[in-house]
Amino acid sequence: MKFRSAEDVNSALVAASGILGGYITARESGVRSLGTVPLVAGAVWAGRTWLAKGGPLTAGALGALYLGAFGVSHPLAKKIGTWPSVFAVTGAVALASYLAVDRQ
Repeated sequence: MKFRSAEDVNSALVAASGILGGYITARESGVRSLGTVPLVAGAVWAGRTWLAKGGPLTAGALGALYLGAFGVSHPLAKKIGTWPSVFAVTGAVALASYLAVDRQ
């Protein structure tokens, strides 16, 4: 099996898939910790592209945003609802990924 090169991967799509996939997996399985599997996989896969296209500073900033978005989604969900919260943080991470590395 051969993966696409990091430069050819759309990191915004991968990051969004990781966040959404993590939430959906946790929700539908009933096992919250199981949601970390797609969440971490998305971070690692997108992070590989962030590093290759943007360098270590950009990768670190986007990684921090990804992790922070996960953390912020929980209290935000109490204010605006679960799905709106998940979509908001997913959109923020995807947009940042696109602007920082994918549109180049």
